[in-house]
Amino acid sequence: MNRSGYYGRLPLVAGIVAVGFFSLITTFTTPAWSQASASDQQQGTASGAGMQAAAAVSTILYFPFKGVFAIGGGVVGGLAYLFSGGNEQTAKSIWVSSMYGTYVIVPEHLTGDRPVRFLGVTAESERETAVPVQ
Repeated sequence: MNRSGYYGRLPLVAGIVAVGFFSLITTFTTPAWSQASASDQQQGTASGAGMQAAAAVSTILYFPFKGVFAIGGGVVGGLAYLFSGGNEQTAKSIWVSSMYGTYVIVPEHLTGDRPVRFLGVTAESERETAVPVQ
């Protein structure tokens, strides 16, 4: 049977989406992983390895939900842009809250040192809510 049309292209589209998401993850998480943190002291220990494993399992469970939410937000934001007559602020408010945020769970999220943000916030509002370290 010849697989043509929509169902024939589905694996190709799914592969392109997966590559896009993994490159997005790499782009957004590399600087965070390269910074020194309190969990760096646990590296190389059994508890550090356990936290890494727990973070990996948490990411495997969390990422599909965040990915679907981000894709849905992209589509809805695009429709909002169209139906609002090209109002970028309307679309951007949907895009920021759906596409920004945490995609990968790291040990700092599990220990409570960093918040998990399912809904994204703009960089300006994040700076406003940040408490200065004393």
